[in-house]
Amino acid sequence: MQALTDNEIVALYKETRNHELVGELFRRYTRFVFLVCMKYLKEEDAAKDATMQVFEELFEKLKKHEIHHFKPWLYMVVKNHCLIHLRQEKKITSWKEEEIRYAANPVEFPTQLHLTDDKEKALTKLEDAILSLRKEQRTCIELFYLKKMCYQEVAEKTGYSEKQVKSYLQNGKRNLRMILEKDDN
Repeated sequence: MQALTDNEIVALYKETRNHELVGELFRRYTRFVFLVCMKYLKEEDAAKDATMQVFEELFEKLKKHEIHHFKPWLYMVVKNHCLIHLRQEKKITSWKEEEIRYAANPVEFPTQLHLTDDKEKALTKLEDAILSLRKEQRTCIELFYLKKMCYQEVAEKTGYSEKQVKSYLQNGKRNLRMILEKDDN
């Protein structure tokens, strides 16, 4: 197995689903993945956990993706994994901060839950504008901006290529801007 190239291992894994092949990639790239995780997560324990999670994800991701250059592809998988982790951690932290603020002054908290009329009108207008987009653009915008998925996750969920996802997002944003500007005039 050590004589095989990364791409040969990936191709063989797609054929056989032999988990030992992913084990060989793990052996080759554990340090690389760990160092990329450290770069983004900055904590050793979190980087170790993320390293294991990335390799667990490979069992499925390797089946789905057409990989021409394994190491750069793996780098993007690790980077996306870390960014998702950081995004989720930030949500949890901001929720905890909100909870602490509420505990300190419970009377203040409920007013923060209500939107002003202007904000509510703007959100309703945005919702309507999103609903008026083409299906592909609407789906990509909802998954990317509202569900906070990365390009790769949106592509996996929708079946579009990453290039198509980026295009739908770019065109969707432009169309939203035009719709909202037209409504303001």
